[in-house]
Amino acid sequence: MLASFLITFREGLEAFLIVGIILSYLNKLQATKYNKFIYLGVLFGILSSLVIAYVFQVVIYDIEDENYKHYMMIGILMFATVVLSYMVIWMANQSKNIKGEIEQNLTNLVTAGNIAGMVFLAFLAVIREGFESVLFFSSLSFAENMTMEEGLIGAVLGLVLSIALVYALMRGAKNIPLKSFFKYTGLLILIIAGGLFGSAVSMMQASELLPTIVPMVYDISFVLDDRSVFGTFLRALFGYNSSPTLLHLLAWATYMVTALFLWKRTYAK
Repeated sequence: MLASFLITFREGLEAFLIVGIILSYLNKLQATKYNKFIYLGVLFGILSSLVIAYVFQVVIYDIEDENYKHYMMIGILMFATVVLSYMVIWMANQSKNIKGEIEQNLTNLVTAGNIAGMVFLAFLAVIREGFESVLFFSSLSFAENMTMEEGLIGAVLGLVLSIALVYALMRGAKNIPLKSFFKYTGLLILIIAGGLFGSAVSMMQASELLPTIVPMVYDISFVLDDRSVFGTFLRALFGYNSSPTLLHLLAWATYMVTALFLWKRTYAK
């Protein structure tokens, strides 16, 4: 539940912060009559995210062929790793000018009276983060057997807190450090994505799609077992493994070194 809470809290912050910027700028333009269309876009984004979640969680779980389901889980873990990693790097490039771009686009939309464009602008902000959240939930549930009830409780709490925090920020802060926000929350996403990649490698080894080579590099379960309460949390969120295989460890380390290099280089520009 804590993992799902952290995920939706982070993704909710990102989505609602952008929506908050849109609403604040509409107020600055004295065009608050368009607020209802922004809310409509947010609603469409949330509903679309729920539909995507239904497809991932219900349709896939209804597959009866266990081998096919296992391969599907591996595919989703790999897909989630690629998409989430790409989104972090993409947002790193966009965050430098995101506030100015949003305001410029909104100015053009208000000037033209483009209501559909305003709805789509808010929809895009929510659906992007909603899709990331669905990928996280699906991947975590497949890798760690997180129940839908546990995920839902944590998700709702995370969303509520993110909305409350964004509201407080927009009411009390004139300049929100978007670059720093996206930088460090993006780092968290990369670390989680590394864990998902490691889980995919473990699944491929279990199904003999990849060789095991060395079954256990080390065993620190006497210090922190990945099946303990805290160990399970670390495994679900960051891919912690107290007794990894050589290939699992090498795959995870290679991903993290590459991802951190790209992350650091992107924000150094």
